[in-house]
Amino acid sequence: MDKKTPSLKHLAIIPDGNRRWARERGRPILEGHQAGFRVLKKTAVWCRDFGIEYLTIFAFSRDNWKRSEKEIDYLVKLAIKLFSREVKWALEEDIQIRVAGDRPGLSAQIQRRIKEAEEKTRSNNKLILTLALNYNGRSEIVEAFRQIIKQGKKAGEINEDLVSRSLWTAGLPDPDMIIRTSGEQRLSGFLTWQSIYSELYFLSKYWPDFNKGDLETALDDYRQRSRRFGR
Repeated sequence: MDKKTPSLKHLAIIPDGNRRWARERGRPILEGHQAGFRVLKKTAVWCRDFGIEYLTIFAFSRDNWKRSEKEIDYLVKLAIKLFSREVKWALEEDIQIRVAGDRPGLSAQIQRRIKEAEEKTRSNNKLILTLALNYNGRSEIVEAFRQIIKQGKKAGEINEDLVSRSLWTAGLPDPDMIIRTSGEQRLSGFLTWQSIYSELYFLSKYWPDFNKGDLETALDDYRQRSRRFGR
């Protein structure tokens, strides 16, 4: 590995293409989300096995509320499934579950499930899996400054470290690399504050087709890069 390129500690993924994957196969859109959910679990295990410490997934954008009621209802049910039945899987795999996003904007049931999943997996330390749920990068920054104002901080006390500690992702390092599947080449409001020096990797495959080999190729690509951080 290039001595200028430190090991990849935090990987973030925008798992795009579930709906297109389903449509091109003549299948219901909901089946695409189900396939994507299975890949999410596999990817978490692969990352853990590769020694990655943090994996953050853009699970549900605040903009996704514009979708059909049927699709949103299904996505909500998938979230509940992860925060209830899949906790056993997380415990067996030594994976800690966290959520970053606008929690008050979620139903009381999901908020309760999230809290239970976080508490039950808190001692797991092989991988921290963070789901960006009801998330939007600009909203996150706005909310961070609201919290800072509530704390009574003066203008001269506000710095980058304070803002970072006030974000929904507080406690997580900035992502070393962000992968987006499906061929789209934009971040769509994902980790707006945290991504300024993240390496970007775009993959043409739809998320349900993402496999271990694709992850290995992305990690190899990362190792060939020289991270300068403005230097």
